Amino acid sequence: MGHRARCPQTRKLRDASGLPEYDRGACPDHLATRRQLRDRSVSPGGHDPVGILRCARCRYTPQWSCPPAHRGRALLYDLRLARPKRIPTLAQEWALDRAMAARQTCPGPCGRRYQHCLPLRTLGTCLECHDGTPATPGTYTVPAGPAHHLAA
Repeated sequence: MGHRARCPQTRKLRDASGLPEYDRGACPDHLATRRQLRDRSVSPGGHDPVGILRCARCRYTPQWSCPPAHRGRALLYDLRLARPKRIPTLAQEWALDRAMAARQTCPGPCGRRYQHCLPLRTLGTCLECHDGTPATPGTYTVPAGPAHHLAA
């Protein structure tokens, strides 16, 4: 797949983008992408991007800028303005766990909670309840039954 397939013909001149653009390997040390911010456990802190990291192929066309939706392009944020990530409260973690449980628990007769999200929109249940495909025992937890079953 060539460069033209990745960069549509609607490219614009580099001066028209508004933000400074940097080629890979030529970016200042105080600028980082979102992934690099995440690896350092910081967030942009509400600040807008201050630059654009160009795709590797665009270094051969320095006068042109890739479109904003280009996959190889990334926004750069200033590390000096970054803030530490917020730590979720116990109530927020509980709410997230309930939301994930709704996506991971089979509403069918087995009632198992899996370690992955189930295809509830398409199948409505887990694969084992849908067509009998056996599930790997390490990928789910068995639902807790009533208290009188535990004593028996």
